[in-house]
Amino acid sequence: MATPRTFLGRLPLPERTYIASALRTETVGGVLLLLAAIAALIWANTPISDSYATVGDHHLGPASLGLDLSIRHWAADGLLTIFFFVAGIELKRELVAGELRDPKAAALPVIAALCGMAVPALVYVLVNVVGGGSTDGWAVPTATDIAFALAVLAVLGTSLPSALRAFLLTLAVVDDLFAILIIAVFFTSDIHFGALAGAVSALVVFWFLLRKGVRGWYVYVPLALVVWALMYNSGVHATVAGVAMGLMLRCVRREGEKQSPGERVEHLVRPLSAGLAVPLFALFSAGVSISGGALADVFTRPETLGVVLGLVIGKTVGIFGGTWLAARFTRATLNEDLSWPDILALSTLAGIGFTVSLLIGELAFTGDPGLADEVKAAVLTGSVIAAVLAAVLLRLRVRTYQALYDSEERDEDMDGVPDVYEQDDPAYHLRMAALYEKKAAEHRRLAEHGPATRDDGPGPA
Repeated sequence: MATPRTFLGRLPLPERTYIASALRTETVGGVLLLLAAIAALIWANTPISDSYATVGDHHLGPASLGLDLSIRHWAADGLLTIFFFVAGIELKRELVAGELRDPKAAALPVIAALCGMAVPALVYVLVNVVGGGSTDGWAVPTATDIAFALAVLAVLGTSLPSALRAFLLTLAVVDDLFAILIIAVFFTSDIHFGALAGAVSALVVFWFLLRKGVRGWYVYVPLALVVWALMYNSGVHATVAGVAMGLMLRCVRREGEKQSPGERVEHLVRPLSAGLAVPLFALFSAGVSISGGALADVFTRPETLGVVLGLVIGKTVGIFGGTWLAARFTRATLNEDLSWPDILALSTLAGIGFTVSLLIGELAFTGDPGLADEVKAAVLTGSVIAAVLAAVLLRLRVRTYQALYDSEERDEDMDGVPDVYEQDDPAYHLRMAALYEKKAAEHRRLAEHGPATRDDGPGPA
């Protein structure tokens, strides 16, 4: 009889190390993203709000190449390509070296992520069919913003155990993959086949140079810009170019390598994505009116109400329900240190859909800027509500999370490897024995040379 697989069990040390490094950068980026969103809201709701639109609509770039774009457009189609490039590398690594490499292990987070996208879309469609609204925005509440979610955790001071952090990251990676597929399939304008053929040819050259081991940023950066420009002019959303190039990088280490090329490039580019590209996109996309009337409209107009309910209810029900069903289907047993309320809290946290949701909102309602802004307000509202609910649920278990986190981080022998990973290593136990013997000897020395009696103050009268 097969041994039941443990869901949310302890990660292998290399995987844990990689995820800890990646999420550290994303957490910093998430805080910057949060600050950028606040700055955008302040800028767009003060007496100088006219300058927000003026700056965002300012055009620059070579018109002869079809790239005379507004700053807002550059942020959405240009800078976000860097974000999706990193997402492509993450996905490739997950597929060949991470949680998704084993189909049985991958089934659970993939099913959870798919349900976490399908149910919000269904909620949105139902609300708009009943309310007589537009179903064009069905994809808006399907995305999860990992950086924003991590920023919420940082603000709360909640240190999730590595298994929960890995599950959240895997959800976000799968989420990003299907989000870019949605953008490519449903939000592609008229295709210019000449430009598309040029983009594909440039991608083939990119792939060929990688396979030949050619190195040097001065080769790949100009080529990446050519791929991006051709993809943009083809009518396919330019961010698809970023994902395609990210998926081409090798993410498996060869003998003698400390990092694969994909891991090395991701390490270099992720700070640029998290610290610059995504916050600037938020700065020029999140500036919407938050007057009392505008906020009231969020809960009365079917398009905006569908987004809010999709993020808050759809995401929670979809991810939690998908996880529970997948665990039953695969006969996986939950880590004994965790419980299903932890999955519920994580599912609620995944309702924070910011960056990609804002992007899809712009694409879905391009012909109606007013409605697009209202949908953005709905994304902000739904994300804030999801964050507050998740904060309440997470705080209920914060002591448990902290104890598990501290246990995972403990390194008493100071060898750089957490003690929990060395329990089967005889050398570790010898080091610990020596360490405790040294401490015992010091206590004996203090006992022999210290005062005979302890001064506890005056005795009884």
